[in-house]
Amino acid sequence: MKTILVLSDSHGRREHMKKIEPLFAENDYIVHLGDGSFDMREALSRYPEKVFVCRGNCDAAFGMDEYIFEAERLRILCCHGHRYGVKSGLDRLAAYAAERGCDIALYGHTHRAAIDEVNGVLLINPGAAGAWTDASYCYLVVHAGKATPTIVPLQ
Repeated sequence: MKTILVLSDSHGRREHMKKIEPLFAENDYIVHLGDGSFDMREALSRYPEKVFVCRGNCDAAFGMDEYIFEAERLRILCCHGHRYGVKSGLDRLAAYAAERGCDIALYGHTHRAAIDEVNGVLLINPGAAGAWTDASYCYLVVHAGKATPTIVPLQ
């Protein structure tokens, strides 16, 4: 079993990131999906083996455009989502993930938490860790080829 803390769109809201930071040590992976990638510099320095950071449309140069990693027999695509038009629908992202043999696609950009399945691909948006209201992140558990995502509100 592996646990993955999934964040997106923190946009420099340090007070929300401070609430989440104690969870970094206890999770197997920490994924930030962009728009606030700079907020993850300290975590990446502290946990380089388990922190993955994407660059969003509001990020200058820090982070990867996208990446794929494997955990518990699942291939997981991580991206911000803006390049796949996620505000207009998830079909393009699902097709792209499927072409790359991915079971799961993690994306942000919309600031709305969502868990969907399109053409056999599990699509997860953790919401916005930097939102002024309804801030959230995703706690994702993967085990033996199965995934259980939970959207967690930030109070």
